[in-house]
Amino acid sequence: MTDDIAQRKMQFLFALRSKGVTDARVLTAMEKIDRGHFVKGLFAERAYEDTPLPIPCGQTISQPSVVGLMTQALNVSPRDKVLEIGTGSGYQAAILSQLARRVYTVDRHRRLVAGAQEVFTALDLANVTAFTADGSFGLPDQAPFDRIIVTAAAEDAPGPLLAQLKVGGIMVLPVGQSDTVQSMIRVLRHENGFDYEELRPVRFVPLIEGLARDN
Repeated sequence: MTDDIAQRKMQFLFALRSKGVTDARVLTAMEKIDRGHFVKGLFAERAYEDTPLPIPCGQTISQPSVVGLMTQALNVSPRDKVLEIGTGSGYQAAILSQLARRVYTVDRHRRLVAGAQEVFTALDLANVTAFTADGSFGLPDQAPFDRIIVTAAAEDAPGPLLAQLKVGGIMVLPVGQSDTVQSMIRVLRHENGFDYEELRPVRFVPLIEGLARDN
């Protein structure tokens, strides 16, 4: 590793801590999973900046501190089975792979799923499975899940995803009616209902039903 990249990685981890990512397991996972593997082309030089960056299909790779805060809020344990809605670059799923027993990730863009799967294979992340599917319906064949994370914003927590969350499970997702006013929320499922907790303002691409036309 060159001194320059080592320095940028150190600054990257410092930025995570300064934004409130303090969970030791999450920080270790984000240190181990190099964001540089998930940022290609023109933006590769900016992989260690705490900023969202464009990826194919009009999508983005999320700001690392937001990835860290969402992962921290999810409170994943080593025995958990996790569902991610919105594979994108695969970065969030790769972080989760270091924390959970099994990760299932879904995206409506076949091109993104194929690209992410290539990186998972190259990094030998054998506990991640990626699917091309309509994420708004979750993954009923593999349900229920201990944890669900959604990396695109819906107006409310989608009913099919709530139904696929185990009792005692946690879902973290952005909600909001526009791309300018969104909140990251945490949903905890109880025997007799759900608790909702608002965490912080965020900005994500919208959650869109159906498969993308580029498939």
